[in-house]
Amino acid sequence: MVKEVRVSHILVGSEDKANMILNKIKTGYSFEKLAQEESKCPSRKRGGDLGWFTRGKMVREFENFSFTLRKGDIGIVKSPFGYHIIKKVDEK
Repeated sequence: MVKEVRVSHILVGSEDKANMILNKIKTGYSFEKLAQEESKCPSRKRGGDLGWFTRGKMVREFENFSFTLRKGDIGIVKSPFGYHIIKKVDEK
């Protein structure tokens, strides 16, 4: 069972913008560079890296999605803060 995950994310205000960014990533754009340019989260300074966290540390939607992604996968989830493009970096 996964106890801790490491993810990076890009936080934006609309589903359309999230899908546009995800499409750019899928065509080869750098996740980290797009995070620096597009994210509304202070983590953008670190290329979206949120580091390691366990359950109970993030808002429910974000946390549940982060734990269900497979290592290396990228997807979009909505939370009360907006739309997150999440990349699962690692798990343990």
